[in-house]
Amino acid sequence: MIKIFTDGACLGNPGPGGWAWVIDDDRLGFGAEPLTTNQRMELTAVIEGLEHVDGDVVIVSDSTYVVNCFRDKWWRKWTGNGWRNSKGDPVANADLWQRLVPLVTESKRSVEFEWVKGHAGDKLNERADALAQSAARTIISNRD
Repeated sequence: MIKIFTDGACLGNPGPGGWAWVIDDDRLGFGAEPLTTNQRMELTAVIEGLEHVDGDVVIVSDSTYVVNCFRDKWWRKWTGNGWRNSKGDPVANADLWQRLVPLVTESKRSVEFEWVKGHAGDKLNERADALAQSAARTIISNRD
């Protein structure tokens, strides 16, 4: 299985944001958005990683928001409730969840999720974080 390390960053929340996915020094991707949230960037990193990598994968993320959705199967309740949460409110970031859930659940490949503690010295998690932060900062430097 291929391990894809993902991370999202936001300078302000909302604010300029960046996302990144990393497999190794040669296989990675990153990007930025001018006005977003950290959670949206976490989700975008996973979506982009899955869309650019074939085969069975393990998504390694420091986002409990992402990992718990699949570990605890929140998405089943959301889809069953018409993309409404347990309070009856629209699911936050539903547009991104509606892209991500099928990439995980309807794929012929295996997609697993693993949580890693952020900023704790894991080399590839730190690399994804640095790329996401750098991408977010490019938005600010492009404004100047």
